[in-house]
Amino acid sequence: MTQIQLEPDLQPHSSELSAVPLQAIGLRPTLLCLSHLRWGFVYQRPQHVMSRLAKDYDVLFLEEPIFEPQQTPLLQPHVVSDGLTVLVPLLPTGLDEQQVIAAQRQLLDTWLAAHNGGELLLWYWTPMSLAFTDHLQGQVVIYDCMDELSAFKFAPPAMLEMEQRLLSRADVVFTGGHSLWEAKREHHANAHAMPSSVDIAHFGQARTALTEPADQAAIGHPRLGFFGVIDERFDIQLVTDIAEQRPDWQIVLIGPVVKIDPELLPRLANIHYLGARQYEQLPAYLAGWDVALMPFAINESTRFISPTKTPEYLAGGCPVVSTPVRDVVNGYAHSGVVSIASNAADFISAIDAALALRKQSGVVTKRADRALDGMSWDKTCADMKELIECQR
Repeated sequence: MTQIQLEPDLQPHSSELSAVPLQAIGLRPTLLCLSHLRWGFVYQRPQHVMSRLAKDYDVLFLEEPIFEPQQTPLLQPHVVSDGLTVLVPLLPTGLDEQQVIAAQRQLLDTWLAAHNGGELLLWYWTPMSLAFTDHLQGQVVIYDCMDELSAFKFAPPAMLEMEQRLLSRADVVFTGGHSLWEAKREHHANAHAMPSSVDIAHFGQARTALTEPADQAAIGHPRLGFFGVIDERFDIQLVTDIAEQRPDWQIVLIGPVVKIDPELLPRLANIHYLGARQYEQLPAYLAGWDVALMPFAINESTRFISPTKTPEYLAGGCPVVSTPVRDVVNGYAHSGVVSIASNAADFISAIDAALALRKQSGVVTKRADRALDGMSWDKTCADMKELIECQR
């Protein structure tokens, strides 16, 4: 791609970059992670993976730009932990697409020149980042395809073309689930299914006596819960129908609302929107639920998803009722603790059965443990690292 020069007042200020102490050079490879998700948004696959890989690599987690009026272009660093730094490009409003690409390229080049003297590994969560990194020569290029981003609402029109370019450059491809792997293996010879996993110890706290969060304590039972992003993948009508048909059930929804109009969400007395919560808080909420819900719409945006919350709910000892998401059906439908339902009537029947199952001492946890046997983020990340090291 042709280098595009910025206007003089758009040049990055190196003094802003040098304010951060240089890391030791040459001791560990730098793993540059290019993400479409912000580190502080929802703690999910990127945070689990990068926080573990930071034990062996110096991870730079580059987010998408934030635009502010009269902003001097710079990279704002935030050290999350030893070996893991989040970089946020701050850019002025009013730049066109090519100027945004050029600004990110120059900011990143300046940072790498000052902070990286050893091997560079490139990890892509989004193919769109290739626009300003296609000149970088990574010792290993990794594409972690956690979702079919081209099917999501407001996906850039160039997403599919950029993904093809990335697939042609990648040394190894990971996918967030088996159905996505089946699709991507047709386009890359070194693709591997790495389904999102679970921190069993963290969510296992929900099986113990935890203090009830104040905003949930007054909500009655039976209590049905969901945590996650509420977006175009969320089946609004299904949740509405369940709430209307069973007003004695209380539905607790935890998570940010994005890419959809909040006014479209049902406003019923037995639906409780508690907003986003920190990852550390989730077990305390989960501990107070009778049944966990996964009311995903069945559409193009959910065709290849492998929801992290399935094993998280089970680790907390909570039975699950889900719509027929392919990876959930294939991975958990025979577990005896995850029910699959396609409509409100079936959902209600499955929830009734799950509530009855909870009354059988130890049955839910025994079946959940069997379904989770051998799963952990530590194992997933170790498998990823082994495949990366094979390419070095």
